[in-house]
Amino acid sequence: MAAGEARASSFGEVAGDYDRLRPGPPQQALDWLVPPECRTAIDIAAGTGLFTRALQRRVKDVIAVEPDDRMREVLAARSPGVRAVEGRGEVIPVPDASADGVFVSSAWHWLDPGQAIPEIARVLADGGRLGVIWTGRDRQADWVARLDLPRKPPQDAHDDAGQRRRHEVTLPPGAPFENVATASFTFARCMTVDQIVNWLATYSGLITASGQERAAALAHAREELLPRADSDGLIEIPMRSHCWRADRTHRTSR
Repeated sequence: MAAGEARASSFGEVAGDYDRLRPGPPQQALDWLVPPECRTAIDIAAGTGLFTRALQRRVKDVIAVEPDDRMREVLAARSPGVRAVEGRGEVIPVPDASADGVFVSSAWHWLDPGQAIPEIARVLADGGRLGVIWTGRDRQADWVARLDLPRKPPQDAHDDAGQRRRHEVTLPPGAPFENVATASFTFARCMTVDQIVNWLATYSGLITASGQERAAALAHAREELLPRADSDGLIEIPMRSHCWRADRTHRTSR
């Protein structure tokens, strides 16, 4: 198994912690990404349903597509009313032109755009929205950036160490999308040192690291965090959601 594939399939090992500790999207990002007329939305690579549940609060019919059985089990248990199905961005198990929106949260780097973009275009209705969001720590703050240890160069095209921070979507020539736009939104999370350290442990680079490497990375993060905790042991973590959206062009009549 290639390094990228191993990382992509690693999250199920920590599915409960992933759902408990990973951040959901801020409301202003949802306002920007999800069109008001969206009635049926698909969440691709939905994981444990963090973005799915945010969608569910504003969209009538939400379909969560997730390839990992362990992640999908947590999603189904914690997201009543959501239709959770096995699938991936390159093979979406829904009919043509059946969705008003397709969304990918912090997972675009795991997809093969050459296959996923035509497949997303297939399932979107004319004028439907493709929205991509990456939500994580705002590394523009120096001390937040220092929580990361130096990483090795990417080992393959899907290595998230090289891909995750790009926060970009590149459409192939002729892709049936228009009205491309980007935006970013900041917010904050208030967490204990232990919660932050356990949150960092849910990223694929650490899940798949050796025990020694993982322990060293988390000890480094804890050392950076402890001096910043207030009298209650809490730290306010600056966060940022990078967002990208485009609308599906209308199909030509035959």
